[in-house]
Amino acid sequence: MDIIIYGTTEFSYLVAARLHQQHNITILHDGGELSERFNNLDVSIVEGSGSDISVLDNIEARKADLFIACSVLDEANIVACWTVKKIADTETICFISKASLYKNFSSITHNHYQTRYDIDSIIWPEQLLTQDIFRIISVPEALDVEYLAGGKAKLFEYRIKAESTIVDKPIKDCNFPANVLIPGITREGKLFVPSGSTTIRLNDKVFFIGSGAALDVLAADFFKHDRKVKSVSIVGGGAVGFMLAEKLERTGIKVKIIEHNIQRCAFLADSLKKALVLQGNGTDLELLESESIAAADVCVCTTDNDEKNLLCSLLIKQMGTKRIITRVGNIQNYGLFEHVGIDVVVSPKASALTEVLNRVQTHSVDVVALLEGGKGEVLRLTLPKTFKEMRIKELDMPFNAIIGVIVRGYKVIIPNGESLLLPQDRLQIFAMKEDSEAIKNFFFA
Repeated sequence: MDIIIYGTTEFSYLVAARLHQQHNITILHDGGELSERFNNLDVSIVEGSGSDISVLDNIEARKADLFIACSVLDEANIVACWTVKKIADTETICFISKASLYKNFSSITHNHYQTRYDIDSIIWPEQLLTQDIFRIISVPEALDVEYLAGGKAKLFEYRIKAESTIVDKPIKDCNFPANVLIPGITREGKLFVPSGSTTIRLNDKVFFIGSGAALDVLAADFFKHDRKVKSVSIVGGGAVGFMLAEKLERTGIKVKIIEHNIQRCAFLADSLKKALVLQGNGTDLELLESESIAAADVCVCTTDNDEKNLLCSLLIKQMGTKRIITRVGNIQNYGLFEHVGIDVVVSPKASALTEVLNRVQTHSVDVVALLEGGKGEVLRLTLPKTFKEMRIKELDMPFNAIIGVIVRGYKVIIPNGESLLLPQDRLQIFAMKEDSEAIKNFFFA
């Protein structure tokens, strides 16, 4: 594909770094200092505005398959997408950071007045992140939760603790419920695809794919957590903290939210129905102790400052919280947060990157989820009509991957080696990032 990326933000670099080896990438920037890391990519770099038709003509924007606007200014991104639509029927993705703009573009009223100049996709990373955090909260002790096959199958990630009955057991001897697979394990920071003989170790982070009912049995029998989350403490009352509190309130969960800005506190108190809003600093140990923040079933740090989130998380963890979820802005800090003991690390950029990759993948292949900071992927593909019927164990795949779900018509199958693959089956495959291209070539060569 020919892809134009407008802006030289951290996110534009992440997209370009992920795609430049398989696609023709042009980076369009407004001038000023350009990070040297862009020069390490096989991309074209052009100086100019995304709303300048002459610049767009010079880079042959009308021939582009996709235009991604992710500069630091929402309004510049919107105008750039509109301008591209004037000269070509190119698919456009626009990044925004303001709740008011997102609501305007996603409202029913806006949809009444659609024209050919409309932006194809609006992405607000904070909104996607909120959805991710809410899913994780809904499953006690889970480090990650992904819905597959329209929610008929799920992927949970758990950390193996000392009291677990499966520590030091080979996977084949664990007697997990039927319709449950282990497609991946992270051990000492390295993600890999296990075999039946792989032994589960203390502190491993283990992925499980299965039907909803089977994973409920798994959670109750192996992780001893059949209780529901009843209370959540949130540090940070920005967009993510507010939207998360709204979602939690609607499900009957008690919420405490700490916000430093007094005007924002007034907004939160007026907008939330039952949440207790506390004005203060999330790093204030006296406030955390007096308000029993760590006593909640889950604590979430959602400010847009990595250093503050890390400090808040460590303080709350030291106070004995059962579970903590922490936002990281710079994906490079992902490993650091995990290394110092943060239970769950989430990133708005990782959430948004998944959305973008879905628009870019080749025919019949897309990315359902990025795992472990992008080290692993869940790929979704549809087997071609020419595919020769065979059992999974007969596949001679030159890479390590696990077919976790087969969707056949309205039927969802959690497969094993004996499961039959048929033309037009829709597969969801757990794989390492570096193997994603090989998987596409294997099934669509």
